[in-house]
Amino acid sequence: MNKKNTIGTAIAVFFFVAQPGLSEFRQVSSEIRGWYFNFSDFALVLGAICGLIGGVRIFYNWQSGKEHHIDAQVMAWFFSCLFLSLLSASLKALYGIS
Repeated sequence: MNKKNTIGTAIAVFFFVAQPGLSEFRQVSSEIRGWYFNFSDFALVLGAICGLIGGVRIFYNWQSGKEHHIDAQVMAWFFSCLFLSLLSASLKALYGIS
């Protein structure tokens, strides 16, 4: 019985008291939370650039008479911009930023 108590105490100490790397994990977590705003802004800027390029490309195809693919192009560019905008919001949830 004494041996089981010793093993149980050693496991409890290892898992609850002396976990290696917790301070490093907290430090990296705070750094990533600091990077969130950079990633979020980058996703929004990339979505805006994607939207502008898509709009110009659709306008060019529409003016040149290639109207049979316009609907597919509008949907593709719109949903790519929507994805990048939602990526910005999901980064907020992923990093736990409130």
